[in-house]
Amino acid sequence: MSSGLSKELSKKHGVRAVPIKRGDEVKVVRGEFKSRSGKVTQVYRKKFVLFVDGLTRFKGNAEGGIPRPVPIHSSNVQITELNLDSSRKALLARKREGRKEVKKEKDLSMVD
Repeated sequence: MSSGLSKELSKKHGVRAVPIKRGDEVKVVRGEFKSRSGKVTQVYRKKFVLFVDGLTRFKGNAEGGIPRPVPIHSSNVQITELNLDSSRKALLARKREGRKEVKKEKDLSMVD
């Protein structure tokens, strides 16, 4: 389950999208909670959704209700801050190198 990076992160790391992970800061770009931001609290890979801190809906009776987290599809968010650890840094490096090779091959094929 990948999500697109913000323009600043995309330029900084040289990739367009990375798999989403708990602890990432995201901004919702589509849907009911558009332009709201928060930290990813849970990634539910079986249903292809994630839960963002602070995005809740009240379930139950109208007076009190119980706040429930709202599931959001990973394509409807944009990562604004990455939770970087050693494996994530290695992934970014691999993706960046792969993109450079593809770009190099495209440039060579255009010359022919």
